[in-house]
Amino acid sequence: MLRTILEKRLLWPALAALAGLALLIWLGTWQMQRLAWKQGLIGAINERVHAKPVTMAAIEDRASLGGDVEYARVAVEGQFLNDHEIHLYALDSTHGPGFHVITPLRLADGSILLVNRGYVPNDLKDPAKRAAGQLTGDVKVVGLLRHPEPQAMFEPNNDPGRNIWYWRDIDAMADAAGGEPARVHRYILDAEADPAPPGGWPKGGTTRLELPNRHLEYALTWYGLAAALVAVFAVFAVGRWRQPAAN
Repeated sequence: MLRTILEKRLLWPALAALAGLALLIWLGTWQMQRLAWKQGLIGAINERVHAKPVTMAAIEDRASLGGDVEYARVAVEGQFLNDHEIHLYALDSTHGPGFHVITPLRLADGSILLVNRGYVPNDLKDPAKRAAGQLTGDVKVVGLLRHPEPQAMFEPNNDPGRNIWYWRDIDAMADAAGGEPARVHRYILDAEADPAPPGGWPKGGTTRLELPNRHLEYALTWYGLAAALVAVFAVFAVGRWRQPAAN
């Protein structure tokens, strides 16, 4: 049998096809594993965002034990430091370019939590134009906790001098928060849409929860290519097998 395969010059094509088949099956299986992971992640996030809100103390305890606190629903009380609000560039599907207003919230223990109060359009960047929404005194905020994000490859550098930020540089934001930077929590709380502030701005509820999940599509693509490779090699091998043996 081996001699016949050698005579028909099928050995190396068969080995190459086998290697390609193994790779394609591995890639498809890997995507199925990623699918299971992504479905578990989506389920965990959905559970967190609909859970009863917890305190920052509970968050710190969970984080100290290595627990995942991303998208945890948190309730905090404190006073906004409105003079130190930070403007993070954002796009809104309805109103176009604008900013997320990130305002430091001084908690009862003196620590500071950065709160993403929501979106304002370009013409409302100036706080004086939305004075009704500049809450004073003790306030309660409920929202989803987010980790800071690294600067993407093509994102511009932040411009703290003009108060125009393009990415969540938590250390630089802590310096701009109006308190001791070491006492600023290394998270940002995305405030929920309700209750809306007087005047309607900023508009909360900016967290995007639609996680891409195309792993099944990718897995089927790899498995489909594996099946196609088998079919192509079968046609090739049959044709080669029917040829007279080379002298």
